[in-house]
Amino acid sequence: MRLLIMGPQGVGKGTQAKLLAEHYGIPTISTGDIFRANIKNKTELGKKVLEYTSQGFLVPDELTNEIVRDRLAQDDAKNGWILDGYPRNVAQVSALDEILEGLGGQLDAVVALTAPTNVLLERMAKRAKEEGRADDTPEAIQNRLNTYDKETTPVLDIYQQRGKLVTVNGVGEIDAISEEIVKALDAKLG
Repeated sequence: MRLLIMGPQGVGKGTQAKLLAEHYGIPTISTGDIFRANIKNKTELGKKVLEYTSQGFLVPDELTNEIVRDRLAQDDAKNGWILDGYPRNVAQVSALDEILEGLGGQLDAVVALTAPTNVLLERMAKRAKEEGRADDTPEAIQNRLNTYDKETTPVLDIYQQRGKLVTVNGVGEIDAISEEIVKALDAKLG
C-alpha cells in the first residue's frame, strides 16, 4: 500500500500515519522527521536544511524531492509506505509521479484529514507549550496554515481529479479517526 497523508498542521497527520503504518505493516516516511533528524545529527543534509528553516523558509523542492526519492528506494519501502508532509505543492506532485514511475510503482490513495482552524490553532498552542517548540508562535502557526491553504489545497484537487482522495474528519478520538480512515480506504480500494 502506497499512501499519502495530508492535512494542515495540527490535524494529527503524524499520529494517524503511525497508526496506519502499524495497521498495514509499512513504514511512515515523514520529510519533517528526516529533516529534524539530520539537523540534530549535524549531517551535511541537516546543515543545508537548517540554512532554510532557521530563517523561516521551507526547504526547497529540489532538496526535498531528492530526499524522498532516496527514501522510497530503500528496502523497507519496497512493499509500501505512508508519506507524511509530501507533496506539499503542485511541483512536488509531478516530482513524486516521476519518482514512482522510476520505481515502477503507483500511488494507491491520498488521505486528507480536515479540522476547523480554531481546533488547529488550539492544538498547536498546546503542542508549543508541551514541547517547547519555538517555531509554534501564533503568527508562525497562522502563516503555515495560510501557506497550506495556498500551496497544498491545489494538490488535494489534483488527487481528487485522479480519483485517489479520501477525506476524513480529523476531530475526535484518535482510535475512532484511525478506524474511519481504514474503513474509507477499504471502501475506496476494495
